[in-house]
Amino acid sequence: MPIVVIHEWAEGGPDTTNYDAINAQMGVVDDPPEGLVVHTAGVTEEGGFRVVDVWESQEAWDRFNDGRLGPAIREVLSGLHPQPLPPRTEIYELYNVIRPSP
Repeated sequence: MPIVVIHEWAEGGPDTTNYDAINAQMGVVDDPPEGLVVHTAGVTEEGGFRVVDVWESQEAWDRFNDGRLGPAIREVLSGLHPQPLPPRTEIYELYNVIRPSP
């Protein structure tokens, strides 16, 4: 069953320094994670930052989170003082995902 994963930070807006460093650490541009349907990220109207992903399954998300995202976050943010606040996270099953034909 596909799921959506939403991470939202109340602050940060257009400062994508940490986001860019974490993505570079994971190498997701050259090696997208297995099971990822779509990844989006952008500034919210309130001046925060939001990441919305669709995954083929909870298991695919868990593998990515445990094996790549979590370690990359720890590596990139380990030297920052103070540590950024964790995002608000929401995960839920999707009823439907429509994908255009290639």
